[in-house]
Amino acid sequence: MAFVRLKSAGLAAACVALALSGCQTGDTLGALNIGGIGGGGQSQQPPAGQETITAAELMAYCPAVTLAADDAVLNSYQRGGEGDASKLAYRAAITDTTRSCTYGGGMTAMTIGIAGRLIPGPAGSIGTVRLPLRITVYQDTSEIHTQRFDHDVAVADTAGATQFIVVDRNFSMPNPTSRNVRVIVGFEQAPKGR
Repeated sequence: MAFVRLKSAGLAAACVALALSGCQTGDTLGALNIGGIGGGGQSQQPPAGQETITAAELMAYCPAVTLAADDAVLNSYQRGGEGDASKLAYRAAITDTTRSCTYGGGMTAMTIGIAGRLIPGPAGSIGTVRLPLRITVYQDTSEIHTQRFDHDVAVADTAGATQFIVVDRNFSMPNPTSRNVRVIVGFEQAPKGR
C-alpha cells in the first residue's frame, strides 16, 4: 500500500514538473529587452513610447530608504495634554517606504515613497491634519540633503485609520561612486514644551 502511494505521488510530481517546464522555454532575457544580454545577440527596438532599460541601469545603485528610529511615529495631543492618553488627538505612523532611481547625465534622481496611517485618538475629530515630514540624505557621515515638508491628511471618520501616501521627487545627486548613501525618513517632531 505504501508503494502505491509513493508511486502515485512521484507520478503526480513528474506531471507537474513536465507541465511547468514548458513555461521555462524560450529566451527570458531577450523578453526583458535588455540590450547586450541574452536575445542570442539580436537587439530589438522597443515600440514607440516604451522606455528601455539598459543593463547598467538595471544593476545601478539606488540607495535604500529607512525609517528614523525615533521619528516613525508622531503623537499629537490637545494643548496642555502632552502624554495624557485621554487627550491624544491622533497618532500617525509611517508603515512603509520605497524608492526608485533614474539615471542620466551623471546624475541619479530619486523618487521616494512614504506610506502610513493616521489614527484619531480619544480627543480626535474629523478634518484635515497636517503631518510634518523630513527626508534626510547622508553620504558616509555627511548630510548632503534635508527637506522638511507638510502633508495634509483628510480625516473623514474618527472610528478608524486613514491611510496616506507621500511621493517626493525633489532629490538628485551625482552618481555615487560607492554604496555609501543613506536616505532616512521620519516625522519632524515638535520641540518639547511647545
